Amino acid sequence: MWLDRISGHSTPSGVPFDSRSNSPAPRRSSSLLSPVPPNSRPGQNRQGSSLSVLLTPSDSTTSLPATARGVNGSVTKQGAARSRPSDVADPLEVLKDIIGKQKGDSETSVHLKTSASQAKPLHLVESIDFRDLSLEEFVLQVGEPRRATSTDVSAQTLQQFEKERDKFQELHAAITSCDDVSKSVEMYLSDFQSELGAVSAEIETLQTRSVQLNAMLENRRKVEQLLGPAVEEISISPRAVRLIAEGPIDENWVKALNEIEARMTSMEAKVSGSSSAKAIEDVRPLLNDIKNKAVERIRDYLVSQIRALRSPNINAQIIQQQRLVKFKDLYSYISRAHPQLTGEITQAYINTMRWYYLSHFTRYLQALEKIKVYPSDRNDILGGDPSAPKTGHIITSGRSGSAAHDPFSLGRRIDIIRTSNHMALSAYLAEEDNAFHGIEVPFRNFNLALVDNISAEYSFMTEMFSSLSFHQISRKAVEMFEPVFALGQGLTKQLIENSTDSLGVLICVRLNQQAAFELQRRKVPVADSYINGINMQLWPRFQVIMDLHRESLKRVASNTGRSAVSALSLAGGDDLTQSSAPHFLTQRFGQLLHGILVLSSDAGDDEPVANSLKRLTAEFDGLLTKLSRSGGDAKRRERFLFNNYSLVLTIISDTHGKLATEQKQHLDEMLKNVAKRG
Repeated sequence: MWLDRISGHSTPSGVPFDSRSNSPAPRRSSSLLSPVPPNSRPGQNRQGSSLSVLLTPSDSTTSLPATARGVNGSVTKQGAARSRPSDVADPLEVLKDIIGKQKGDSETSVHLKTSASQAKPLHLVESIDFRDLSLEEFVLQVGEPRRATSTDVSAQTLQQFEKERDKFQELHAAITSCDDVSKSVEMYLSDFQSELGAVSAEIETLQTRSVQLNAMLENRRKVEQLLGPAVEEISISPRAVRLIAEGPIDENWVKALNEIEARMTSMEAKVSGSSSAKAIEDVRPLLNDIKNKAVERIRDYLVSQIRALRSPNINAQIIQQQRLVKFKDLYSYISRAHPQLTGEITQAYINTMRWYYLSHFTRYLQALEKIKVYPSDRNDILGGDPSAPKTGHIITSGRSGSAAHDPFSLGRRIDIIRTSNHMALSAYLAEEDNAFHGIEVPFRNFNLALVDNISAEYSFMTEMFSSLSFHQISRKAVEMFEPVFALGQGLTKQLIENSTDSLGVLICVRLNQQAAFELQRRKVPVADSYINGINMQLWPRFQVIMDLHRESLKRVASNTGRSAVSALSLAGGDDLTQSSAPHFLTQRFGQLLHGILVLSSDAGDDEPVANSLKRLTAEFDGLLTKLSRSGGDAKRRERFLFNNYSLVLTIISDTHGKLATEQKQHLDEMLKNVAKRG
């Protein structure tokens, strides 16, 4: 029966051997009922194999590979046959006796072998119900074929084992290496697990440390929010200190100075208040040292720039704009830090610029004095004798000379007032000019240069000395330009002192008014005293000249003798009885009146021109009346008066303004009176 079972599960000789059928798991499953463990000694293995045969009928439905059982059976049988002594019975026979089966029952064996070969269990059955039948009956009932005999099984198993021995050895080696790899993997996984645990512990430590650091950072931020502004107010960067002490004075130096001043102001406020700290007391001495160093360097810088203004051929405006105004904050700082030193530096600058402008305007005045001015003569008045020799001289050069110049005609001299060119004549061009000019040319150029320099200097002082009041700045500027004002007043006196050019003096008056308006437009009150002083020179001289004209006309009118009238006649005869043409004094008067009216088109009622002109006009009317009486009959006298008044009205017909309107109305009335008498 054992042989039949083995034979039923063996692999046919023509079928390839499957190495997976040698898996130890089925064998362990088939020996679960064995009381001896599989890993026992060889003797025990034989006993276990014998005992397992007893349970073979109950495991007929298991899915153990036939090849594995066959091989095991063969090996067991071969080992048992080789190691069994001669006096020991065959185990198979003993088993047959135990189960009550005879050796000669071949039919049953064949049936078992046939049924075992035909039916192969699909799966193992752990619990088999024998239904009170013996193993032979149970086997016959289920219809299993007869199993192969032990001899056939042993032969087949040995033969197959020989064929598959190398594969088994390779499988054993593979399993051994797999066991080694598994042990290595197990050791690696164990190490990895331990390392992972260490890493996990470190991560937990880091998390705890991170929480602590976050708490410390948050506390630090809160403290910084409270202490940061306070520390910032009393701290100064080393770069700023180094720059103040050693760096060049430029924009960065000024920024560092402003930073230090802001810190000092903040600390002074804290010291004066109730929030003083010990740190402030520690820092204050250092700040005082920095302050003294900054004052020292600012003093040296300003003094060096003031000294540079005394250099020959230096342009003061370049130093003022690029080296002083650009760093005006330095003066403001030193005025707050050291007022006494600031006053000394300011006075040094005023004295330097006083010398600077005096020297430059002196040279410029010397150049203007070389301009040739029309000669002035005592006969250049309305009642003067044009045939008398010239006794005047050229004021500016001291050389005698004459030119085609009519002192009673305005002509193109009005262009100097109406021109849009407000640039003063350069000293070089003034020295090279050989033409004759009126007294207004040197007057205008000197005052243009003076106005431009005063405006530039006053603008610089208001920007540079911003810590001073406007009144103080104006007083300093007047002090600076006092010598220049004296030069201008001297030039004006020199030009008009002996002049009888009433039109030239009046042009100078209008130019002086333009200078005053320009200074008002630029908001420069420094030269007001100078402008007023020039007016005090020009207006009296104009009135004197107008009085000279009036006196000359009076003198002509008083000379009613025939010789005087004949000398003043333009008719070419001995008297006026033969001609009613206008008198040549009328031409002079008309041109002079025209010039005065053109220059006074915008004059007000408070000017001396109106009064002087009225007196002159009245004197001229009296002269014409006296001249007309020596003209023969009444008709000739009326025609003479009409022609003279008509000439004057024609000459002033293109004038405008209040004075011009008054003069035109006066002449119209005189013409109407003449017409009525005629």
